[in-house]
Amino acid sequence: MIVIVGALAQPRLSEALCLVGTPVRVPGTLVGGERAGIVRDGWPMLTSDAGSVPGLAVRRTPQLDRYAAVMGLVAQGVAGMQVLGIVPGPAADHAPVVDQDAIAAEIALQILQAPAETDAALLAWRLPMMGIWAGSRLRARAMTPSGQGVVPLRPADALRTQQRSQPFLGFFGVERQVLTHALHQGGQTAPLTREAFLSGDAAVMLPWDPVRDRVLVIEQFRMAPALRGDPQPWLLEPIAGRVDAGETPEAAILREAQEDAGLGVTRLFPAFHAYPSPGALCEFLYHYVGIADLPDGCAGIHGLDSEAEDIRGHLMDRAKLSALVDAGQIANGPLATLSLWLDARVDRLRAQVQGGRAGLPLQPGGV
Repeated sequence: MIVIVGALAQPRLSEALCLVGTPVRVPGTLVGGERAGIVRDGWPMLTSDAGSVPGLAVRRTPQLDRYAAVMGLVAQGVAGMQVLGIVPGPAADHAPVVDQDAIAAEIALQILQAPAETDAALLAWRLPMMGIWAGSRLRARAMTPSGQGVVPLRPADALRTQQRSQPFLGFFGVERQVLTHALHQGGQTAPLTREAFLSGDAAVMLPWDPVRDRVLVIEQFRMAPALRGDPQPWLLEPIAGRVDAGETPEAAILREAQEDAGLGVTRLFPAFHAYPSPGALCEFLYHYVGIADLPDGCAGIHGLDSEAEDIRGHLMDRAKLSALVDAGQIANGPLATLSLWLDARVDRLRAQVQGGRAGLPLQPGGV
């Protein structure tokens, strides 16, 4: 038997790991652990202070051992018990995240669903991306169904998965399923084999200065156009980035504005949120126009060295971006559609900004 404590003993995570046991008390106090189950160094330390914490005595299983190996957890001896879910030294200092328990449970499911031959070190390296995917799935479940009044909402058994596998896992992943789905005229399809690219949610933003009527776009190398043979794989784009585990899309795009362009944004206007290529990509994009002060000389070269980013900013009149879109010179879909969206609403948005009665008021760097 082994005793699990802290986040590991929370109902969602223990259920994801198929753990059932007997409640026990472990002497001491938990310190830290704000990102337990999300990052490897996010687990708490158990101090020897007076008091006790609830735990669960469970049987050790291959699933629990697999999870512990990925998370770097080693059982610690406490009062004659082997305790899992704590670190022997001081806990790392992390800020709390939104929906920690739900995200941790989703990450645990991904670890257990990975092919048995997948090395635990690879899964540990993938934890940031698994956190992004976990948050994406939670947001998807909370979405209002699209196409209301036109597309009927199908019952849960309208989609039936017969087999699933993950033939590739790197920073991104590929999932393959054999499935059937409901037909428009009734009945189910024959078994179909379908694959999709596990990329996760992202947020994109076009910064706009309504006083100078100019925008800031960025330029960076992109692998997909290079693989396609595009003679210009350095694309003009909006500011963009993945929504990390526990982040809101708004917080993510404000963080990316700092990282990609050294830019502070005072207000966000949600534009539209959509799947860019639902036939193959498990990606959902949150689109925004951001209100920013864009004086001469504010564009530069930015990006995170840790992510090998080399990002150049371009400051231009909104009319020039519109002309580039009309001329077919913008190959990035989100940038083209955000330009069109802004052009169609520019007078109304400018009036709303001047009146201070619209958009999401933000503090630089957070929501």
